[in-house]
Amino acid sequence: MTILDQGGGEVFLDPDPDKARAFFRTKSRKQTTKRMDLRDAIETFLHDGDYFVLGGFGAVRAPIAAAHEIVRQGRRNMGLAGHTSTHDIQVLSAGGVFDRVDVAYVVGLEARGLSKASRNHFENGSVRVVEDSNHGLALRFKAAAMGVPFLPMRTTLGSDTYRYGCGKTVECPYTGKRIVLKPALYADVAVIHVHEADLFGNARFRGIQVSDIDVANSAKRVIITAERLVPHEEMVRQPETIGIPYYLVDAVCEVPYGAYPGTMPYEYYSDEHHLREWLSVEADAGAYREFIDTYVFDCADHDEYVMKCGGPDRLAQLRRIEYSLDMEERHG
Repeated sequence: MTILDQGGGEVFLDPDPDKARAFFRTKSRKQTTKRMDLRDAIETFLHDGDYFVLGGFGAVRAPIAAAHEIVRQGRRNMGLAGHTSTHDIQVLSAGGVFDRVDVAYVVGLEARGLSKASRNHFENGSVRVVEDSNHGLALRFKAAAMGVPFLPMRTTLGSDTYRYGCGKTVECPYTGKRIVLKPALYADVAVIHVHEADLFGNARFRGIQVSDIDVANSAKRVIITAERLVPHEEMVRQPETIGIPYYLVDAVCEVPYGAYPGTMPYEYYSDEHHLREWLSVEADAGAYREFIDTYVFDCADHDEYVMKCGGPDRLAQLRRIEYSLDMEERHG
């Protein structure tokens, strides 16, 4: 197949499915108990230099508790897929965790505004950036989950997203048309937050899926954080609801409110007041350092963070707001 053109972005990970398959052959498929404390799971499975993916989309079902723990443990020189990463990448930027990123959407917190801290991390020259679209990154995860080295698409041609991306343009052997090939993305680690999981790692979640199931099927190591653990018997009573099966999972961690201050669909709404706090305090470097110390480094775990942000009373409010149709209450 003749390459007609290609973007200037790096391919950070080898897209060869046979090399990925060689790793997966060594991964146990035994149905064993995988329950771990989040601190231990991050320490065991996520290391300096790894390339990782956080599940969710925007501020919805993002594993924020895991992001805090990664920062607390001082991870460095990591690769990251920013597949509409908002507050999670704001947290990771505060810790200087990553130095290379495949980016579809980062820095912005959607309608909430832009993160100054995230911009500083990208603009200081320490991060190697490869641009992509949400569709392009989704295809890269899909290719890896399918066990193929690439998948084709027709979008981004003629754009700067293509120019600074890692796609290659070829002539379609069937139609003769120009088409873009996107390389498979086999992450070292994925962390995905779900509504429920059992001790073996079977996991289910509601609401938008984005690419989380493809990510779980293609990442070499998978950490599940769950709002709650449920008995295995209850989980397998409705096997069709299991989105991520146990044999993909390396660790399962019970982390109530693990997406806070983001949204957990049908559980609690995002804490818009606290997210605005994050954005506003970034304007002052000294105040921001103190803020990060208070809400990340000085917290032993996510439970302590949630307590500092209002604890059960605040979460009860956010649960009520999640079921409210009052937009002024949601964003006031």
